[in-house]
Amino acid sequence: MKKLKYLLIIFLMLFSSNEIAAQKDTIAQQRTARKMLRQGNELYQKEQFTDASVAYQKALGSNSNYDKATYNLGNALYKNKNYKEAIPQYELTAKTTTNKAVKAEAFHNMGNSMMESKNYQGAVDAFKSALRNNPTDDETRYNLAVAQQLLDKENQDKKDDKNKDKDKKDKDKKDKDKKDKDQKDKNKKDKDDKDKDGDGDKDKDKKQDPKKDKKKEPQKPKPQPGKMTPQQVKQLLESLNNEEKKTQKKMNAKKAKGKKVKQEKDW
Repeated sequence: MKKLKYLLIIFLMLFSSNEIAAQKDTIAQQRTARKMLRQGNELYQKEQFTDASVAYQKALGSNSNYDKATYNLGNALYKNKNYKEAIPQYELTAKTTTNKAVKAEAFHNMGNSMMESKNYQGAVDAFKSALRNNPTDDETRYNLAVAQQLLDKENQDKKDDKNKDKDKKDKDKKDKDKKDKDQKDKNKKDKDDKDKDGDGDKDKDKKQDPKKDKKKEPQKPKPQPGKMTPQQVKQLLESLNNEEKKTQKKMNAKKAKGKKVKQEKDW
C-alpha cells in the first residue's frame, strides 16, 4: 500500500513539473511574441512596413492567437499595398478577438482592403459587419455608402454588357439569316435562269437538228418579167439550136428531091 502511495506521489511530482515547464514555455513564448510585436510597431512607425511584417509574423510564430499581431500584420501589408494578403489577417483578428471595438476595426480595414481589390460586394459585407459591432462609426457608414454605389454601378455595367452581348448576338443572327436568305434566293434565281437557258438550247437544237427537219429541196429561181436566168438562156439556146438543125435537115431533104440522082454511065 505504501509502495502505491509512493508511486502516486512520484507521478504527481512529474506531472506538476511538466505542467510547470509547459507554463514556463508558454510564458516565454508570450514574452517573445510581445517583444516581436513591439519591434514590429517601431518599424511600422518608421514606415518600414516590410520589416514590420516580418516582426509581426515572428510574433505570431510564438503565439498564433495573438490578435494584436494579426491586426498589425494586416495593417503593414495594407500599407505595402498587399491588399489581398491583408484580408486574411483582418479575418483572423475578427474571429479571435473578444473585443467588439477591435472586431469592428478589423472588419472596417477588411472592407477597405476589399475596396482596393475591387471586391465591392465583399467590401459592403465587411462594412456592414463593422457597423454591427460599432453602429456609431460614421467613417464606416460613409465607406459603406461608397462601396454600395460602386457595387450598383458594377452590377449595372454587367447588365448593360449582357444586354449588349444579347443585342449583338441578335443582330449577328439577323445578319446571318438575311445572308442565308439572300444566298438562297440567288441560288434559286441562278437555277431558274439555268433551267430557262437549257430549254432555249433544246429548242434551238431541235430546230437545227437535220435529223428532225425535213430535207428541203432547192427551189428553182422563179423567172422574173423581162429577165431570164442563165439556165433559161441555156435551155433557150439549146432549143433554138435543135430547131435550126431540124429546119436544115428538112431543107436538105427538099433539095435532094429536086436534084437527079447521079448514076454511073453504062456506056
